[in-house]
Amino acid sequence: MPSLSEVISCLSGYDPNAVPVAQAQQIIRDVIAPVHAVEKVTIRAALDRVLAQDIVSPINVPQHDNSAMDGYALCSADLAAGGATTLNVIATIHAGGRFDGPVAIGEAVRIMTGAPMPARCDTVVPQEFTQAASEHAVTIPPGVVKTGDNRRLQGEDLMAGKPALLKGKLLRPADLGLLASLGIAEVPVQRRLRVAFFSTGDELRSIGELLDAGCVYDSNRYTLYGMLTRLGCDMIDMGVVKDDPQSLEQAFRTACENADAVITSGGVSVGEADYTRTMMAALGDVTFWKIGMRPGRPMAFGKIASGGRSAYLFGLPGNPVAVMVTFYFFARQALLRMMGADDTPLPLLRVVSESAIRKKPGRTEYQRGIVETGNDGVQRVRITGAQGSGILRSMSEANCMVVLHHEQGSVNAGDPVDVIMFDGLV
Repeated sequence: MPSLSEVISCLSGYDPNAVPVAQAQQIIRDVIAPVHAVEKVTIRAALDRVLAQDIVSPINVPQHDNSAMDGYALCSADLAAGGATTLNVIATIHAGGRFDGPVAIGEAVRIMTGAPMPARCDTVVPQEFTQAASEHAVTIPPGVVKTGDNRRLQGEDLMAGKPALLKGKLLRPADLGLLASLGIAEVPVQRRLRVAFFSTGDELRSIGELLDAGCVYDSNRYTLYGMLTRLGCDMIDMGVVKDDPQSLEQAFRTACENADAVITSGGVSVGEADYTRTMMAALGDVTFWKIGMRPGRPMAFGKIASGGRSAYLFGLPGNPVAVMVTFYFFARQALLRMMGADDTPLPLLRVVSESAIRKKPGRTEYQRGIVETGNDGVQRVRITGAQGSGILRSMSEANCMVVLHHEQGSVNAGDPVDVIMFDGLV
């Protein structure tokens, strides 16, 4: 993969003090390389893991033509064109059983859902559509079925030899069921990504410590823990690191030597006590951005090295909401790429804004919102209130992020806006 410096050198109009969101995302995407390490796990342990190889179906699913309903299997050519047809019932097939005998003209077979279709039969009439059904005969009214109704074809779901799941798939519950339906007990997955994270700042206290005047409890490590857990990462929580060069260097070196990626919060803006920027730059190929976004303008990204090992670095802002926003829209996608997963951006949902939203073109804004469906069936979004980057309560109350794009201006009440729902994101 090209280095960060090489990628940036090829960009026209690049300004680290005014980087659009899309440009920053593209730079990160161009620099990040997947981690190549594979292990085999049982399907019960494969949830939220990334598939390392294509899974090819060893069998047809279903293995035989079978019934999609409880009813009567028959040959549609036996049905009278303009009136009811009475057929002799010659056998009953339950799921797991089969009937190998011939089905002659004027005959039908009682069949249950999932049972293999008898020879010559091409259609199933649901039992609720029949008349005068008995153990030995059944009457089919005219027009209740057409040829092929309620019959599942062999290999309709999956054909033997065809890909069932593709490399890079983040395995979800349905995928585990699909694997089980193929008789596959173990799958190759990418090893879990190791991520070290810590907060910086002399004012920060961990839970359980005395809260001195001018100090605050560190919340960022807990939101990072939650977000990284949702991604299925192995984590190294390095706590709070003080704003002094020796402590910071030791923290960065330890993190780099033990993890694939390092995430910090705080210390990336220009400040008198922000030694973090200096230490990041000293240890690797790192750039410092002022991104055209709100919240979360200052951010660092790059690669650092220590002890013969290297790790990607994400230096996030210190404010709690800014940490979450920059993680979701920069770090999350990069970590998925490192995991070898499909890193397709999450889909935007178009809904109506309940009120006016002020915005100037030239930056991307992420505002916390609540999407609700009105009595008229229309989905509308309302902003949670004050949007300061330190108001973590607003993230807790919200169920979506309103995305106001770089070139977009103010929004009027009733205008459509893009939102990303938190379901699937957090």
